[in-house]
Amino acid sequence: MPNWIGDLVMATPILTDLRKAYPHAKITAMCRSPLSDLLRQDPEINELFCFSKRGRFSKGAEKRAIVQKLKKEKYDLGILLTHSFSSAWWFWLGNVKKRLGYACNGRALLLSEGVSLPENLHQQHLVNTYKSLLSPLGIPSSSTAPRLFLSDEEVNNARFLLKQHGVSAYSTIIGINPGAAYGSAKCWLPNRFREVTEKLLENEENFIVYFGDQASASLVKEICKDLPPRVINLAGLTSLRELAALISICRVLLTNDSGPMHIADALGTFVIALFGSTSEIVTGPYKAGEVIHKHVKCSPCYQRTCPIDFRCMKEIEVDEVLHLITKALNPSKLQLV
Repeated sequence: MPNWIGDLVMATPILTDLRKAYPHAKITAMCRSPLSDLLRQDPEINELFCFSKRGRFSKGAEKRAIVQKLKKEKYDLGILLTHSFSSAWWFWLGNVKKRLGYACNGRALLLSEGVSLPENLHQQHLVNTYKSLLSPLGIPSSSTAPRLFLSDEEVNNARFLLKQHGVSAYSTIIGINPGAAYGSAKCWLPNRFREVTEKLLENEENFIVYFGDQASASLVKEICKDLPPRVINLAGLTSLRELAALISICRVLLTNDSGPMHIADALGTFVIALFGSTSEIVTGPYKAGEVIHKHVKCSPCYQRTCPIDFRCMKEIEVDEVLHLITKALNPSKLQLV
């Protein structure tokens, strides 16, 4: 499985399509910790094989453990949703009989079935790029959407956590994710997230829940500074599964192009996504949602930090974001004449 949260979520349709094609197979999902936690509870897989390049094992010991695992299980088919040379090298060393993946980054000789990258790679959604990899197996491209699975207990625990912060059954929960792991070029201006929050607080039923990882915790803390208790800062305080459960009970999530955006989309939470340095055609919400992307001349640039004037994000105004949030919270009712 891919090594970024958003990419991992966008690859989940592969699990559904494989299970449909091979209903009696033993399917192992191999992914890096802690991203692997997102696949717990997934009914389409028989085993979750977790690994990490950090921790008490050295890189050499970790590689040996991975190869030994692959050899022990005697896999008939290995599908590489990553593009790295190392992942193909592991499958080859692990004696995986048939190794299927995109023939890139000098790894074609390690694959028994190397697939050329699509010519329209940057004009189609990444979900469809993953699905195209299954064509040599005779599996047609499907309409399967990204999905994640939560237990009732996890969702109830998320509700209880918010209840401790004063959220009632009648409250409107709005999530905001102001960060992005890839870099600041993906992120809207912090002061504008704060302005949106202050406007939303004018409605006393609204509670705003801020999300983020440890890296963005200081950014979120600054945005939330001196705001009233109806702003709940959970940045850096949740596991991935806790984050997913909390997002699942939000009415709407305002976010940059990020992992939480794809988590929300997979769980059916309405997404308002702000794009600048990346393309919504490739990594936008797959199911539904609203995207604001100004399509300035230099976008998408795919830079981690903006080398010029950050015009792609500066052109997104507070009022238009508020309009979309209001629209999502209060969809127009059918008018009878």
